[in-house]
Amino acid sequence: MKHDALLFDFDGVLADTERVHHRAWNQTLEPLGIQLDWEAYQKNFVGVADEVALRERLKLDDRDGLVARKQALFRKGLEESHPFLADTGKLLEELCTFYKLAVVSSSYKSEVEPPLVRSNLRQYFQMLITGEDVRNFKPSPEPYLLAAERLGVKHPLVIEDSDAGVASGRAAGFEVLRVSAVENVGREVRERLGLGS
Repeated sequence: MKHDALLFDFDGVLADTERVHHRAWNQTLEPLGIQLDWEAYQKNFVGVADEVALRERLKLDDRDGLVARKQALFRKGLEESHPFLADTGKLLEELCTFYKLAVVSSSYKSEVEPPLVRSNLRQYFQMLITGEDVRNFKPSPEPYLLAAERLGVKHPLVIEDSDAGVASGRAAGFEVLRVSAVENVGREVRERLGLGS
């Protein structure tokens, strides 16, 4: 096989969470009189770590704990939603027989692991690399390099949806599949790997 592992981004790839993130940001920013429309959110926040989004996109410091508030609202929103498509579970079940699988996300473990556990998908992943594990978030290559190192692999396929994530995978020297939408992940991954749908 050409690839020895598959490294999945979480938000917008494995999980349909971007609307939950968008709502959590707006709930957090409402007391400051700031609201993000969907287009602005998609353009500036998708694939960007919360701390980076606050500092670089919103030009705010975090002395009032805005990131922690946003993340708590996001976790609550995830508990109330079902972010995984049925086909995603089917895909992971197929792939785990042939490949080492990992999640590589700029979100924190408290945002990534609980929904995977609740949905019975955690079992398919040998590794989770989340925001706590790295000094530099995507688009730095560090998250994907760390995942490959810990898995002991040399030729992973990175599966991403955002500019920052694609840049991170490429900077790590890995092949990247950019998926078009969360609902197309199963089909597009199977096509890239030459698997029947």
